[in-house]
This record gives sequence, structure tokens and C-alpha cells, in this order.
Amino acid sequence: MGDKDLVAQQEARDAVESAHIAWQKLSAFDQAKVDAICDAMSAAALREAGRLGTLAHEETGFGRPEDKQEKNRFAAEDVWNHFRKLKTVGVVADHGDVVEIASPRGVVAAIIPSTNPTSTAIFKIIIAIKSRNSVVLSPHPSAARCIAETTRVMREAAIANGLPAEAIHCLETSSIEGTEALMRHKHTAVILATGGIGLVRAAYSSGKPAFGVGPGNVPVYVDSSADVRKAVADILTGTCFDNGTICASEQSVVVDRSIAEAVRAEFAAQGGHFLDRASADAVGKILLTPQRTLNAAIVGKSAAHIAELAGISIPQGVRCLVADCDGVGRDHPWSIEKLSPTLAFFVVEGAEQAAARCREILQFGGMGHTAGMHSRDRAAAIRFGELMPAARVVINSPTTHGAIGLSTGLPPSMTLGCGSWGGNVTSDNISPVHLIDIKRVAFETKPVNRPAAMPAPAKAESPASGRNISRDAIATLVDSFLREKLASAPPPAAPSPVPAATPSPEPPKPAPSAENPIRTIIHELRPAQTDSKPRVAVDFVSEADVRTAVDKGEKIFINSKTLITPAARDLGEEKDVFARV
Repeated sequence: MGDKDLVAQQEARDAVESAHIAWQKLSAFDQAKVDAICDAMSAAALREAGRLGTLAHEETGFGRPEDKQEKNRFAAEDVWNHFRKLKTVGVVADHGDVVEIASPRGVVAAIIPSTNPTSTAIFKIIIAIKSRNSVVLSPHPSAARCIAETTRVMREAAIANGLPAEAIHCLETSSIEGTEALMRHKHTAVILATGGIGLVRAAYSSGKPAFGVGPGNVPVYVDSSADVRKAVADILTGTCFDNGTICASEQSVVVDRSIAEAVRAEFAAQGGHFLDRASADAVGKILLTPQRTLNAAIVGKSAAHIAELAGISIPQGVRCLVADCDGVGRDHPWSIEKLSPTLAFFVVEGAEQAAARCREILQFGGMGHTAGMHSRDRAAAIRFGELMPAARVVINSPTTHGAIGLSTGLPPSMTLGCGSWGGNVTSDNISPVHLIDIKRVAFETKPVNRPAAMPAPAKAESPASGRNISRDAIATLVDSFLREKLASAPPPAAPSPVPAATPSPEPPKPAPSAENPIRTIIHELRPAQTDSKPRVAVDFVSEADVRTAVDKGEKIFINSKTLITPAARDLGEEKDVFARV
């Protein structure tokens, strides 16, 4: 290991240690302060979008400065505006029985590629700080200067608004060893890995949570119902944007035979140039290296530059090279992910054959990333989406712009997960949400321990028969017995006069009813009826308890110590089933 590698490793370790200390301060910030810092960073990056785009083009040689400026604008403005109102501090949701609380993760290791260096740096810095995480950037060696300058612009704006200085850091010494030290550090909490397959695999093998992305060998199907002119315009816009450096750009076109000639004519009219067999073979030889991998010399280069490398002549003004392709795989170089304005052209018979060809293209080098379709038939588009092993299926829009959320309703992002198809942990467009842990405070909704039920009082039984006899039946028997006794008794004697000095007797009871004097007396002699259930306050009330009481027409006795779930309280007060004791 050379001195540079040792220096890179030490720098990475120092950067993570400092970022961890800064994160402990940042994690205590309230939502208003976090958002003010992100506002300032977004504004600074937006002001410098053009200059940073030019720096990226000059340093890497990839793409077009004006398109890189647009990508910077998208990352600084569209991404931030979309997530500006997202709650990332404290209680972020209250569902009554479950309350969700956001918790930042810590230090984010952000790996930045050379194809989209400044826009990816802007994006990852914003989503890291928005979620109250500190971030250490590891730049691709061929884009180290423009990434460092992007970091400086945003860091200065953030510090001016109260961010701890070491919460954002860009490694100055770029090396594989330094990146590995960054990813494996004990204080690194999560990795955002954008780059080649080898780097993404290294991120996953680091032992830390990692959001990686896979390659995007994007097929797009044009069915017989499509608006051909718009479809071709969208495809050329997507594959030519920044000379194809976005992984979601179209790589192959799959067309129904019934409209194939119309599509060819439209490509020719809009700047697509179909190569003859010999020219297509010549370009095919420079698309791949001797090891059958993508040739970096053509990545992000214009159609004219690629034609010159291949030694062929093309007309002036050609935007994209197109070649008929009759197969997919290592022996068909046009079927790979080319990251340049070059398109393979396939003709198929109907939707079933088209879906099979698109799956074959994805399986060769774009599993889980993106597919596209142009169609006026919504149901057919949904069926196509069901068949694609892709996380994003973009309909009637450039896949480049649709997948990142610029022209669709997808969350705006410069890091696109490929799900289990691509060996990634998620199929989402990565956002601040993925850099937050959610704590959930959960209140009991289904009691495990309930108060023991009070035994019901035993019912009186007749000694003779053992059967229950009602009070009314007893009253009838007594009435009959007393009626017979009163009929045979002599009339009562007149009362003797009471001496004046004698104390007054107790007030007489009311006279019996004329209709049934005996029954009236008997009813007055009965003990007052009382509720058989004791008025004892329960310890806990759930919504199910309230519904049971409502169905039975009963009251639930409570006191100040009774625990009542919110749902139970609302329903109980509505149905008036609570009684305090």
C-alpha cells in the first residue's frame, strides 16, 4: 500500500470522527433550524448551478454543460421543494394508538460518481442534512475537483446558518482504500453508494446499511397505439440528455412491426441516424472493451465523437446513432447499457413478444432499474408494467426524466434503487425518508389482562320443586290466602278513646288500594329491587368493552384511575355508557 492510500485512509477516519461529533450537535436542532440551513444550501447551489455544471464537464469530459446545469438545478430546486415540508424532527405522525418519532441515523458515507458528479453531490448533501445526519463525501477520482467545489459552496452557506462546520466534508484524497475506510468506520451509520457494480458490492459487504444502485439498461416499448411523433421525440430527448450519462436513459427501442416504418421515418426526421450493417458493426467494436465490458471512452460522448472513434461518416446534425439489433447478450454489443446517444432497435410482433424482449434486455444488464412504454392504452401500459422486472416503468415520457421524478409523480431523486431484482435493499427513489429511523410509541389496543368478572348472585329456588318462582307468583298465592282469611274474620271493634296525655301514635300507613288492597300491602312489604351488579369501577376500558356495553344496554363504571383508550372514550361519551363511582 502506497503513501497516498495510507493518507486517504487516515483522512477518512478523521473525517468520520469529526462528522460524528458534529452530528451529535446537529441531531438536537429543531425543524425550523434544519430547514433554514437547507434553504440556504439550496439557494447557494442554485446560484452556482451553471458554473458547477461547466466545471463537471471540463473535468470529466462527459455530457453537455447546459444539461449538467439543468441536473444541478433539479437537485438544488426540485428535490428541495419536494421535501421542504417533510417533517424529520420529533413526532412526525400521530395515529392515536401509534405515535411515530423521527431519529437521525448519524454519519452518512456518500459515494459520488463521475457521470453526474455535481448534481449527485448537491442531492446527497441536501437529503442528509434535511434528515439531521452529517455527511462525508467520497468523490470519484476523475471528478474530485468539481465535487469538492460543490461541497464548498454548500458547506459555506450551511455554516453561515448555524451548521457545525464538520457536518459536511469532502475527502481530498480519492482512493479505493480511503473509500473502504470511510464505509467500514464504526461511526459510519449508512452508505449512499452511487457508482459501478464493484463499488456497490463493496458497500454492501462493508457490514453497514447501504443504499446502492444498479446499472440501467433501459428498454422502451412503442406499441401500435402510440403517438409516434411524441414517442420518438421523448426517446431522443431522454437518450441524448447530457449524452446519456443518467442511468435511466433509453438504451433500446422495441417497436411493433405494424408501426416500425413510421417510427423509422420519425427518427430520421428528428435527428436519429440508422446505421447500415457495416457501420453498426464498426461502432459495436468500440462500444465494448476486449473484456466485453462497456468502453469508458464512449461514455457521455456525442454521436459525432463516437462515429469518429469508429471511423465512420455520418451526416451533420445527427443527435443519436441507431442500429437494428437481432439479439441480446455478449455477442450483441448494441444490447448493453451504453450511457451515450446510441440506441438498439428491435422489431416485434405484438405486446407479448415485446414484453419478452424487454425482459431479456433488462436481464442482460438492467434488472430492477427502469423500463418505458409509449401507448394510448392505459390498461396495456399497466399490463406491461406488471410484466417488467423494473422498479420504475415510465409511460409516455422520456425515461431519463421520468425515472428521476422530473416529468412524473415519482419522488425526485438522483439515486434510484433497483430492489431485489438488482440486488438492492430498496426499489424506491432514495430520499430523506431513507436516512431516518422511525421510533414508534405504541399504546395497548387489545388488553392481555382483564379484571376478573364478578360472580352473578344465586337465584332462589323452591324447596319443594327446586324450580325458580317469581315474586308475582308468590304475591298471587298470598293474596288468595289473605282474601279467604279476611272473608271469615269478625268485624273489628271500635277503637277506645285515647287520653289527651297519651303521646300521639305513629302516623298510620296509607290505606290499601280499593282495587286490590292485599296486593298493595304485599308490594309495600317487598324489599326494594336493586341492580344485581355492584357499582365497582373497572381498571381499563377498550373500544370493544364499550361496544359490548352498548349492545347489552349496560353502563361501565369508571373513576379517575380508570385507563380508557382514545377510541373507547370517544365512543363511550357518544353512547353515554360511562358512569362515575
